[in-house]
Amino acid sequence: MAGKNSPWGKPPQGENSDDDSGGQTGGDSDSGSQDGDTPPPRGPRNPWLPGGNASSDRPRRSASIDNIFKNRGPEGPRRGGGGGPGGPNFHFPSRPGGKSWLPLIVVGIVALWLVITSFHQIGPREQGVVSTFGRYSHTIGSGISMTLPWPVQQVQVTDVTSIRRESIPESGKEKLMLTADQNLVDLSYLIRWNIKDLKQYHFQLADPDETVREVGEAAMRASVAEHDLDRVLSGAGRAEIEQRVRERMQEILDAYRSGVAVQGIEIEKTDPPARVVDAFKAVSAAQQAAETDINRARAWAQQILAQAEGDATAFDKVYQEYRLAPEVTRRRMYYETMERVLRDTDKTVIETDGVVPYLPLPETRRRNSNDGDNNTQTVTSTGSQ
Repeated sequence: MAGKNSPWGKPPQGENSDDDSGGQTGGDSDSGSQDGDTPPPRGPRNPWLPGGNASSDRPRRSASIDNIFKNRGPEGPRRGGGGGPGGPNFHFPSRPGGKSWLPLIVVGIVALWLVITSFHQIGPREQGVVSTFGRYSHTIGSGISMTLPWPVQQVQVTDVTSIRRESIPESGKEKLMLTADQNLVDLSYLIRWNIKDLKQYHFQLADPDETVREVGEAAMRASVAEHDLDRVLSGAGRAEIEQRVRERMQEILDAYRSGVAVQGIEIEKTDPPARVVDAFKAVSAAQQAAETDINRARAWAQQILAQAEGDATAFDKVYQEYRLAPEVTRRRMYYETMERVLRDTDKTVIETDGVVPYLPLPETRRRNSNDGDNNTQTVTSTGSQ
């Protein structure tokens, strides 16, 4: 069935046909091949070949896998040989004159990188440590400074003036410390510090903040162990402990070459442990009551002593008068004694004869006093009405 009009072209040589026309065709093909004037065989368009003129005189060829995917994209086959954005035929926009913008963009990026990494603005409270390939180079102060670009040199800017605070322990936790009299106290305090040497602060210690906390706790425990519980709880003892802790911390941090200056210690709370707080309050109340009784007894003793001293002084004066006039002084002392003894009795003693046998002077005096009280109450009640 393959013949002149076959869509698959000329059949291979040597293939015979059952009819005469097939044989004749084969003969014609042989003669054409011999003459060399016969055009190359043509057939239908290969769907795997790139687009173009189907009547081209080029011989058919098989499509490679690279050519198949070269002209295809996520949206499907590309037509007309043009590539979409980002495709194989994408071209960067050109400057007037045909030159590319890419060199200028690269130069701009490099210049911006040099400016950003070479110029540094340091605040008035800050300092910067410059390191060259990780090794310390120098320290820069406030203002605008220039260094080599990153990664050749790096700058670490730190606030060295502001006071930093470390609260020990953290809120809600208990920190028990042992006193000199073997008692426990729950103590919380605040450490105030700042940076005095930025080079040592960055390169001498792995974690300066944690070092300050640990040194502060060690100094506080050592200072509290030197005082009794009562002194730790008192104001004067707390002030002494704060000063001693600050001195010890500074000595240790200077030995570490930490570059840290301790500005002060503030003890915020000194309480007994939570498990014995009730017993501690009872003991404190008993101590306060005992202190009150002691103060009252001392006051009474001072009063009695002063009275005794006054009586002794008065006796000395009377004795001096007695030495001058013994009889007169003896009689005066007798009268004063009898007056003091008989002052509150209901009897009146009269030594003269011929007096009325009984004169109710005490009843009269008592009646007069009662009448005076009644009059006072009446006046008071009338005034209130």
